[in-house]
Amino acid sequence: MEQDQLNILDNPAWNALSTAHASFAEGNELAKRYPVEVAPIAGTHDQSAESYRSLAQLLGPQGSTALAFAAMPHFPADWNVVRMLPNSQMVWNGHVPPEAKHTPENLNISHIDEMLALTELNKLGRFRKRAPELGSFLGLHQAGQLVAMAGEGFRFPGYTEISAVCTHPDYRGHGFASSLVSALIQKIANRGEIPFLHVSTDNADAIHLYEKLGFKTRSLINFVIVKRE
Repeated sequence: MEQDQLNILDNPAWNALSTAHASFAEGNELAKRYPVEVAPIAGTHDQSAESYRSLAQLLGPQGSTALAFAAMPHFPADWNVVRMLPNSQMVWNGHVPPEAKHTPENLNISHIDEMLALTELNKLGRFRKRAPELGSFLGLHQAGQLVAMAGEGFRFPGYTEISAVCTHPDYRGHGFASSLVSALIQKIANRGEIPFLHVSTDNADAIHLYEKLGFKTRSLINFVIVKRE
């Protein structure tokens, strides 16, 4: 795979908002963000002072957001880093999508209350009530309760992110997450795109699971929550 093709993964939020998710984008040619009810994430064209001025205008006084960069960001003096979340960016490099051992169901906005409850239980602050508009979301129910889910996040030419992967603590160890991710790999690969994902660098169990499914760590991506002073 050409390095130029892979470089698009270095600035995933910006590239999604500039292409496949342009219909969600608020902002201009230097800074864009998702509506806060879709995702609390923004992107800048680069890390220039001009881009951060555009982002500041977009967020307003004392506005906050999350940014995602492969390189360590360099913020102007009037920006405060609230939290740094280092993630491993993993790209699927398999040839045959793994088989899903459980049959998932499609989730949509009608399931949003239980989706929000499950992501809140798993402390996935990135998931918001309009997130299902971003792409496909799949889930598994047990005894009428949503116990596992996964969906699509950033999307741009050639790539779709698998995001919001989570399982209820009482139902872990049954392979539910593996089945959901496998089903999404199949869906994305069938569109001729390459799945990728982000996982906390200290989540060794999840990284091991994704490696078994054919993902390989490509880069470190820093998710940075920032706020203007």
